Amino acid sequence: MPRKFFRRYLPTHASISANPWFVRFGAQFGGSLQHPNLWHLNRHSVAGGVAVGLFAGLIPGPLQMLGALALAIPLHVNLPVALLVTLYTNPLTIVPLYVLAYEYGALLIGANANGVVVKAFEMDWLHLADSMRLLADWCLSLGKPLAVGLPALALTLAAVGYFAVKLAWRLNVALAWRARRARRSAGSKKETH
Repeated sequence: MPRKFFRRYLPTHASISANPWFVRFGAQFGGSLQHPNLWHLNRHSVAGGVAVGLFAGLIPGPLQMLGALALAIPLHVNLPVALLVTLYTNPLTIVPLYVLAYEYGALLIGANANGVVVKAFEMDWLHLADSMRLLADWCLSLGKPLAVGLPALALTLAAVGYFAVKLAWRLNVALAWRARRARRSAGSKKETH
């Protein structure tokens, strides 16, 4: 992926380290937040950040970003990318993802649904606290297939995301080299005429 694209939307390490919250929070981690891969944009750290974000995005509850932070620091992957990618789960996507995780878990453990149809949870935006409690009850009612399916889906999404970013980055570099070579050969042909 082009670094310019990511640099346009991600904060720099200097701007983050100047933030008073970072100084206060970073002191608790010692020097671990200073590792270059947490902030630099290269294919390894970005691919790892995408994988961590996809994995942590399926952590139940509002703990996705904390999970991404807890995984990105010891794995030395791009921290801002990992945090941003967790946003693929939101109130509109979480229920379909959990239904997919349930079906994936049922497939993995060989559970026969016996005609059981998983009804989608419907959020009541006027009663958000009650809806969150009902969402937790709905998740618990899905049982073992969901308990197996969530980590399995998270690992699958992380692996697919990691290799997709690596492949896209490599293709982008190959295309850039090809375009550069074509410009050079066109320039050398003009000089000979």
